This record gives sequence, C-alpha cells and structure tokens, in this order.
Amino acid sequence: MATVKPFRGLRPPRDIAAALSCLPYDVMNSAEAAQMADGNAVSLLHVTRAEIDCPLDTDVHSAEVYNMAAANFARFKADGWLRPDPSPCYYVYAQTMNGRTQYGIVGAAACEDYFSGVIRKHELTRPDKEEDRMALTRYLNANIEPVFFAYKAVPEIDAIVADTVRQTPEYDFTAADGFGHQLWVIRDAEVNRRIEHLFTSKVPFTYVADGHHRTAAAARIGQERKATNPNHTGTEEYNFFMAVHFPDNHLQIMDYNRLLRDLNGLTPTEFLQKLAEKFIILKRTTAPVAPTQPRQFALYVQGEWTLLKARPEIVDDSDPISRLDVTLLSRHLLEPLLGIADLRTSQRIDFVGGIRGLDELKRRVDSGEMKAAIALYPVSMQQLTDIADSGNIMPPKTTWFEPKLRSGLVIHEI
Repeated sequence: MATVKPFRGLRPPRDIAAALSCLPYDVMNSAEAAQMADGNAVSLLHVTRAEIDCPLDTDVHSAEVYNMAAANFARFKADGWLRPDPSPCYYVYAQTMNGRTQYGIVGAAACEDYFSGVIRKHELTRPDKEEDRMALTRYLNANIEPVFFAYKAVPEIDAIVADTVRQTPEYDFTAADGFGHQLWVIRDAEVNRRIEHLFTSKVPFTYVADGHHRTAAAARIGQERKATNPNHTGTEEYNFFMAVHFPDNHLQIMDYNRLLRDLNGLTPTEFLQKLAEKFIILKRTTAPVAPTQPRQFALYVQGEWTLLKARPEIVDDSDPISRLDVTLLSRHLLEPLLGIADLRTSQRIDFVGGIRGLDELKRRVDSGEMKAAIALYPVSMQQLTDIADSGNIMPPKTTWFEPKLRSGLVIHEI
C-alpha cells in the first residue's frame, strides 16, 4: 500500500504566493525563464532556473548554476519569502482550467515505494536528466518542485477534500496563463492522521502522471543519503519526496501531437495514397478537423486537413501497448512510410502538447518549418494505469497533462 505522509512545508507568505510561484523548470528554456522572471525578484525561477542570474551562456549543468540556486534559495528563506509551517501537515491543491477544477493532496511519498513498485511509472527516464535534478537537490537539500501523481479515487479521501475546500484557501490566484490555483493547509492533526491511514489502507498504488525524472531523482537521493548515514532510521525526511496526489477521476489527459519535417521523398498525394492502404479516409477539408474518438487521426499537409481512421485489420488488441493510437501511428505510418523508428532520437519529428491546439500545428506547417502535422486522440487515465499496472512503458510523447503544477506553493526540505 502507498505511504503518503504529512510534512512541514516551506511556503511563501500569502501576499507574494502568486508572484513567487512559477511553471515547472522543464516547460521553458533559459531565455523564456529569464523573460518570465524579469522584474520579479521573488520568482522561484531564480532557484529552479538559476542560470538566469549567471553570465550569459553559462552551462546550465555547471556548479556555478547550482551554487547560484543554493544562494538564492538561502536568500529567499532569510528574507522571509519562504517560511516553514510549524508542524507536519497535508495540503489540498486545486487547479482550474476552462471552468474545470481538479483537487489533489500534497504529501510526502516514500522513496522506497518507487523501488518496490508501489509507485508505478509509464515512461522511461534519461540518466542525464535525472542527474541534473539530483544535483540541484543535493545543493538545496529540498524537493523544490512537486511531482504529479494519480491514484484510484477513494470516497473517504474525496470527502475530506470536499470538507477542506469549503474553507477559505490559503492562496487563491489566477496565473498569467489564465489557470486558477488554490491551496489549503490541513492543520487538524486528527484529519492528517486520517488521511495518512486512508492512503496506507485504501491506496495500493500511486501512478506517476507527470515528472518521471524528478521522481526518479528524488528516490535516488533517498538511496544515496541512506547509504551514507550510519545512523539511518527510515524516518528522515530524505526518505520522502513531495508529490501532489490527484484521484484518477479528476484528471484529463490531453492529446500529444506530431509534426513531420519531411515525407521521406513522397509527394503529399503519394503519401495519402499509401496511407489509404492502412487508414480509411473519412473527410478532407480546408477547415481544421480533430479526432473525436480513439483510432482516428487528423493529418494536415499542403493546406488541407484529412481525417483518418485505422482500418480494423491493423488494430492489435493483444496488449495495452499495441492498442494505443500512438503505437498504431508508429507501426503503420511513421516507421514503414517515413522511416522514423526512434521517437526519442529522430530529428525528423517534433511534438506539440494539445494545449496549443490545432492552430499551432497549422502555423508550423504553413510557415514551411514542417511538412505535415498529425493530431491524435488523447489516451485515457484507464489506459495509463493499465499500462503502468502491467509493467509496460508507454511510447515516448504519449501523455500531456494540463494545467501544470505551479512550483513554489509548497517546498519539502530534506
């Protein structure tokens, strides 16, 4: 069963919470981070993307950047921009996008659960990206940004969250992107004990939705500190890391679409002719069109949208990976027609989260940067948990979650 504990969070005062909070480090580059933090001394980007305070072109993985992050973090605490809560507690974090709100519990997940398989994952991680987050954690002695977890909904936990959000939130603001963020602090010790018991008795597994590299890095730091502490007891804060746990029925995965730099020597007409061998052409139009159900794909090339549906004979329902739309697309279009076999390394394909819409796909093709675009139908939370439960790994760039968790509303020191 899942271990999710309350912890003594480090948080900003209410009047600067909105200004201090920021998007996750990995959804922007250095130039974008610098622009976002421009004129805002309290932005946590001075810690999560500390290269913005270093000389231009400083290696983002250098000791200079990590030292700057540590110095800025220390200054944030010394100046009272981040303050510890007096006792361990859970937090309820709400995000609102397009009128829809999802509520998660911020708690400390156990590093051991990651290695035992209680925390289930669906993506591969890259050692270099893990090491970057591990280095930052070593310098800061903190999980500076939360990871995004899901769990199979538990009515008793839902009831506690519903009671909590009837109260006035600690933070309540709308970010520049239009998404709403609220945070409640659960200070009642008995309620905190009840939540902890419910996780250990009702939640057999949790699932990494977003943040696989941060999760792996935090778990490895726990192992590292355990190995170097001769007085290790298992209760030290380094044995745990911060995650926001959302019930699965609150979450909605967005589509993750593909952009193609070329058609492998084929003309658009030849490409469509070959596609028709494996896909049924449902509609051709100059107006934007999107898939409305699984196994549909929308191709944009040469100013025209074509709605496609996989022919029944190419659909393989033998396992949860084979039945994914991204698998069908790779096996019957990207690999045989375009010669794109490795989505992680190929320079001939790019990916765009569904939050940007079809207009972004059209813009990049019309600009001449890309030759074609393919919009997919999003996977479901059930598909994600089925794959994670089976021990399989999803193909790259399958899931896109929005809204992103804001960093800085709560920090876990280790």
